[in-house]
Amino acid sequence: MMTPPTFGVEEELLLVDAASGLPFMEGDAVRHVANSLGLDLDLELTPCQIETATPILDTAAELGEHVARSRQTADLAARETGGRVLATGVPPSVGDARPVSPNERYGRIADNFGLLAREQGVCGCHVHVAVPDRARAIAVGNALRPWIPVLLALTTNSAIHDGVDSGYSSWRTVLWSRWPSAGLPPHFDSESDYDAAVNRMLTVGAALDKGMIYWDVRPSRDYPTVEVRVADVPATVSETVLYATIVRALVMTELAAIDRDRPARPTIDQELLRLGKWRAARDGIAGSLVDPLSGSMVAARTAVDALIEHVSDALDVLDEGTAVRSGVASVFAKGNGAAEQRRVFAESGVGAVVEHVARQTIADTGTP
Repeated sequence: MMTPPTFGVEEELLLVDAASGLPFMEGDAVRHVANSLGLDLDLELTPCQIETATPILDTAAELGEHVARSRQTADLAARETGGRVLATGVPPSVGDARPVSPNERYGRIADNFGLLAREQGVCGCHVHVAVPDRARAIAVGNALRPWIPVLLALTTNSAIHDGVDSGYSSWRTVLWSRWPSAGLPPHFDSESDYDAAVNRMLTVGAALDKGMIYWDVRPSRDYPTVEVRVADVPATVSETVLYATIVRALVMTELAAIDRDRPARPTIDQELLRLGKWRAARDGIAGSLVDPLSGSMVAARTAVDALIEHVSDALDVLDEGTAVRSGVASVFAKGNGAAEQRRVFAESGVGAVVEHVARQTIADTGTP
């Protein structure tokens, strides 16, 4: 097994009004305050979103420190402007405002995609893992495709939306899937095959630029990495670290297989993967998932355990096997973000969900 590649994480976070719990359209003001506190934030398509990004990292411990610090500082900046930060895939409550951030590119996206561009606060987590070259980034993406539903199920965190239980563990996935450039990537035979698929999107107008290639896994446009984009932003710092560590180990596993010239798996049926991803978005870790090789239904825990076993050698290299297995056991014992949202909503309603998610966002950051 190879030397561990570097990695990094981007988290999209929702801003809500501290009093009403509705989306808080003051992303630029929050960004300026955060900057004065030493945190660089990026604005997203809607002004009730901000994005944090770690530097290039070597260890899970470093990741935990950076994510905790970013969430803590972002929440402090939001509080100073009358808001709060929520780590959730969609807003639990939704207001009437549908602005886009004051940015020329975002304006063009809104002009071309209408209400799709004005969906409030759809927040994901993107994990970047270093790869030697673009060709291997594409090959790794092919190899990751069967695991996309499992990664989604583990991280579902957007069950409550617009004041109701959506019926899905990841309503974000349903909303995000309406973009014509989003979702499961096809299998690519080569770099030229990948480029042809991107050019088709640009020619048709399904994407205005290469930054709008929103596939669940893709070669990064800006960095020498493969970028995995399928997850809702996890509820807690520890869940983000768990997810990113699994993704890193998965990329390591597939890179090692490529370097050994291991025979490629049979191409997974795209329709079966689409159905499997839908089932993962609906049930999360609470139900069954589709085994992409056999097409049979298996318990979510069985599917996650199969993933952990698949990457076990890489986890040993990272010295993270014990931590990951303990983290997975904890998630299944207490429930992930979606399960917790449903529990709180059933007991106390949407206002309590907002408060619960706000507390969980900074629960393991050292913030009172």
